[in-house]
Amino acid sequence: MNKKNTNICLVLGGGGFIGSYLCEALLDKGYKVRIFEKTGFDKKNISHMINQIEIFEGDFNNVINIRTALFDIDYIFHSISSTTPSISMENPIFDIETNLIPTLSLLHEALKIKKLKKTFFLSSGGTVYGVPNQIPIPESHSTFPICPYGIIKNTIEHYFNLYERLFGFKYKIFRLSNPYGERQNPYGNQGVISVFLNKVILDEKIEIWGDGEVIRDYIYIKDVVELLVNSIEIETSNSIYNVGSGVGLSLNQLISTMKKITQKSFNVEYRKGRTFDVPTNILDISLAKKDFNWAPTTMIEEGINLLYQNLRNQNIRKQLVNP
Repeated sequence: MNKKNTNICLVLGGGGFIGSYLCEALLDKGYKVRIFEKTGFDKKNISHMINQIEIFEGDFNNVINIRTALFDIDYIFHSISSTTPSISMENPIFDIETNLIPTLSLLHEALKIKKLKKTFFLSSGGTVYGVPNQIPIPESHSTFPICPYGIIKNTIEHYFNLYERLFGFKYKIFRLSNPYGERQNPYGNQGVISVFLNKVILDEKIEIWGDGEVIRDYIYIKDVVELLVNSIEIETSNSIYNVGSGVGLSLNQLISTMKKITQKSFNVEYRKGRTFDVPTNILDISLAKKDFNWAPTTMIEEGINLLYQNLRNQNIRKQLVNP
């Protein structure tokens, strides 16, 4: 661990999958870390570092709670999202109320912090572009999201840009592809690698929307947070960056890789495709590579194996506790 410095980083959503790894990486670099999470959140992802971080609990929609958490902050990492693409389709108004409006309140409050150096927003490289007209997708590609989730992420990006133009607000936006790894919820409706591997372990059927030829870009979580933390001290002229592996895999290829790694056969059921799933999404990450001297180092086979072993060990422990 590096020597501590005096800079305080606030991680909004620090108890979640991405946020907890970010907290870990920030601590390793010597930063002081404060997290903001919803009241009564599950602390299992941060249990091993709980004595090293400040914890503020509250409601992201409550401006008083946010104002309290922002006190004396140097850097802000905004990784809160209350929805997924599928949830946003069911209730787009909820997405506006719980993501867009509170983020605008956050920006308004952040302007009052004189020592604030920079704010980082985790956007969605998988949804903001919509159906791409070129692959891989560069940051300069047009943004026409085809689901409310992507529309809200893109709208928040525009507000960051507006606040920079009006008030000199310093920010970086990272458009993530599909991060995966340990601590990702294997029972959620996002994160197909975690969900699929968990079903393999439990001998459950895997359901795929469409014919399995939808192509996505998957990146291991530790590669993501390495870039996020490095971006604190590296000054660049660009504001928006794609963060992915730069490699595309179809769901069918993902299944084949999982069969090879797990040495198990399993049932796959194909269901009718969803209208908000773009056919192909592979991000061009050359800008992040150049500006931050960064590149993902965890190949998909290695990442899947790490996650599979982790989920297997969790399942074994559960069986020992509840035989």
